[in-house]
Amino acid sequence: MTRPLYWSVRRELWENRSVVLAPLAIAGLVLFSTFINAMILPQRMRGISALDPAKQRHLVVTPYGIAASVILFTGFVVGVFYCIDALNSERRDRSILFWKSLPVSDRTTVLAKASIPLAFLPLFSFGLVLVAQTIMVLVSSVALLGNGLNPAMLWTRLPLLPMTLVMVYGLAVHVLWYAPLYAWLLLVSAWARRAAYLWAILPLIAIQIVERIAFRSTLIASLLQYRLVGAMREAFTVDPMKVRITRFSQLAPLRFLTSPGLWLGLLVAAAFLAAAVRLRRNREPI
Repeated sequence: MTRPLYWSVRRELWENRSVVLAPLAIAGLVLFSTFINAMILPQRMRGISALDPAKQRHLVVTPYGIAASVILFTGFVVGVFYCIDALNSERRDRSILFWKSLPVSDRTTVLAKASIPLAFLPLFSFGLVLVAQTIMVLVSSVALLGNGLNPAMLWTRLPLLPMTLVMVYGLAVHVLWYAPLYAWLLLVSAWARRAAYLWAILPLIAIQIVERIAFRSTLIASLLQYRLVGAMREAFTVDPMKVRITRFSQLAPLRFLTSPGLWLGLLVAAAFLAAAVRLRRNREPI
């Protein structure tokens, strides 16, 4: 079996090294800051002993949460820029002529490109977070031992398993919720002849301006805001921007899975991807 989808995904990774290198670079910066933080960690651990358990846990968990957030957000940003350029670049450099000569359908090609932000980047970022947090724990433990402190001070206040499971849940939530966003960017990439970045944003801004002037309403702006941050409201019982998510009781998977916004978004994403397939089939090199 030739496995065209598998090799199409491999092709995307070969041609777009930044998909891998950007998260790796950010993870390296996170680990570099960990080594710097290890110098003052023993003093901090002595200082938090007088605080109540909730504050102790918050102070210990915060660096690990920040590290995970930075790496995962980098994966999201990389996915956005990748989608905008994915179908447009092959028309600019005329490589589309070569790829269309191969026995690989337009549907397979578009699905392979969609799998980068929807599957590869989340999984790769998740793996980087696990590696980074493991190294952070080991470096912190060595720093505490080197200053005559028991690493149990750190381990007993660090809920590693709940944090990991919550991260898996959050990743799945955001992949499903942002699917129409990635699909829209792929559609624009297949349609625009040039300046795909502007075409991805300007129509959304123009629609909001027309609505505001003609109808004195902000429905479109509210819908866009809901699509960008609505996953937080639907999938969690608290605001993740204000409260650190470390307990399963803070998750609301049933409410998220029964949210109309989730399923409407997935239907829109499917429509956008189908349109991108059709456009790629009929588009010529620029």
